[in-house]
Amino acid sequence: MATVLRNVHVYDGDGFTDARDVVIDGEVIAGDAGPDADIVDGAGGFLVPGFIDCHIHLAGPHTQELLMAAGVTTGLDMSSPAPLVKAMRGRAGVTDIRSAMMAMSSPASAHAQRMKDIPAAQESLVAGPADAEAAVARRVDQGADYLKIVIDLPGFEQADVDALVAAAHARGLRTVAHASRSDAVAMAETAGIDVLTHAPLDRPIDQAQAERLAAAGTVIVPTLTMMKGIVDRVNPAGGPGPTYAPARESVRALHAAGVPILAGTDANETPAAPASPPFGSSLHDELALLVEAGLTPVEALRSATSVAAEHFGLDDRGVIAPGLRADLVLLSADPTVDITATRSIRGVWLAGDRVVDEA
Repeated sequence: MATVLRNVHVYDGDGFTDARDVVIDGEVIAGDAGPDADIVDGAGGFLVPGFIDCHIHLAGPHTQELLMAAGVTTGLDMSSPAPLVKAMRGRAGVTDIRSAMMAMSSPASAHAQRMKDIPAAQESLVAGPADAEAAVARRVDQGADYLKIVIDLPGFEQADVDALVAAAHARGLRTVAHASRSDAVAMAETAGIDVLTHAPLDRPIDQAQAERLAAAGTVIVPTLTMMKGIVDRVNPAGGPGPTYAPARESVRALHAAGVPILAGTDANETPAAPASPPFGSSLHDELALLVEAGLTPVEALRSATSVAAEHFGLDDRGVIAPGLRADLVLLSADPTVDITATRSIRGVWLAGDRVVDEA
């Protein structure tokens, strides 16, 4: 039986429509409802597509419950063991998961040292360009949706990253680079990485580099929540050491140059991680930080919906339109006026089923 969400303002990518009805038929948004449709009174609320967090690390099935409660209906995992990913994919009634499986890293990197006690991380080490083809083929066999490469210097040489990117592109995989320093961003740029994740903490991306990245079609998931969390942890007093300003200023420069900005948090529960943003709620923190860094509230909403879907090939979601997945979040306030209104969740629908009801 179809469901009609009655009297809701619908986000159309630029703002909200006048109050109208939205029909859910099965797992998708439909154009019309039959006479026996179930009616849900939206009471003038604000309906947005389900949010997409473009950078998480799975920690078990509870990950999906936490994401779902915050309106995150799709989570893009950036490094988790293949058996865990497979166990969590396709579970009914919880956040949909896509994954890189374990991220590729150099045996010489600090990242590899932090992850040395995790058995699956050992399988993800790539010693040199000659190992790139086999490493990427292994990820394809595991069912990876994209390839994550940790550019953590010292670590990979340029030839290593070039070989991994070429092997991934030959198999139709997007490439995502962990690049939290300016020298890593430069290496990723040279290699032709598709998606940068993190924003550098040592110095900001300047306008010239931002314009080159825009021309190359590169996009970024700056994970400002994580970058701020790292700084708050290692330099809480604001003395000598890393500061948050380079990450924020990088987003300003990239946004001004036209580089697409995607929302992602780096949410994790990994003991070795330098900071651990919480699943779900941190996505709302990220949206607020993106607005603080120069995006408009509408642009921030796009970063977690349509723009995220476009750049990760999620053609069936991210927009409220007939025929697309009915991943929807009903808010009580307008987030285009105040981005913190994304927290005012009254209901969440996942593939047509209401999974979160108003508290």
